[in-house]
Amino acid sequence: MTAYLRRVLATGATVFGLSALLLLLAPGLFNELLGLSTDPALEWSMRMIAITLVALCGNMLSVSLRGKDEAVLLSARVMAVSAAALGVLTLLIPVPALTWFDYCYAAIGFGFSIAYLIGLLKKN
Repeated sequence: MTAYLRRVLATGATVFGLSALLLLLAPGLFNELLGLSTDPALEWSMRMIAITLVALCGNMLSVSLRGKDEAVLLSARVMAVSAAALGVLTLLIPVPALTWFDYCYAAIGFGFSIAYLIGLLKKN
């Protein structure tokens, strides 16, 4: 079942990579899509998050391609929790009303969390 988890990790790396690119190149647009008002300080913070996401993508891809089964399982456990937390945090964004993008972004987080859990449960 680690083959399935490897595919989920690689797919997640791609999705996070695309998010990182958007955050790096157009943080103001990302903030607006989330329903946040933007300013230079918040855009700088989003770019910092983008660089962190690039590192996460690299690690996820590395584990998916070359990691031992134990490393894949550990990464899947961490990502199952992290992806669910991303979904929850997105729904708790401090805006007057959530946007369509907020719901989609949260759904992506929950979707990946479920995908990891499916792989982990099938492994056991």
